[in-house]
Amino acid sequence: MADDTENTLTLTLDSGGDVVIKLRPDLAPGHVERIKELAREGFYDGVVFHRVIPGFMAQGGDPTGTGMGGSKKPDLKAEFNKEPHVRGVCSMARSSSPNSANSQFFICFDDARFLDNQYTAWGQVTSGMDHVDALPKGEPPRTPGKIVKATVGA
Repeated sequence: MADDTENTLTLTLDSGGDVVIKLRPDLAPGHVERIKELAREGFYDGVVFHRVIPGFMAQGGDPTGTGMGGSKKPDLKAEFNKEPHVRGVCSMARSSSPNSANSQFFICFDDARFLDNQYTAWGQVTSGMDHVDALPKGEPPRTPGKIVKATVGA
């Protein structure tokens, strides 16, 4: 795929670093559309990573910061795909119901292949993974890392 700025998401973290994510509408068109829509509305600005588990993943996207909230938009139908959950893969969080993804997402720190075909992968970190690695750890972290701004495009 050529450089596709329309399918690039940048998360500027409060640590001062940018995490650049290549969006994958070829894998999960509905989920990518939702992420772009929420980012453009400013939904993710100021939202924390409320669950950061070393060797597993960093989860954010809940405006309440508790892991129980989401956007006011309807939940998404699952778009499970064959993309392996490995380091840098971005995927949607959900409840036990497969069709309950809304705004929460996670970024894998490491191989999490046991999630394959059960969660919707929608992107891949292309730069700034060191900033994800540096997020404060915990469930929730005492002082969670925050998304200052989420932007779509270059």
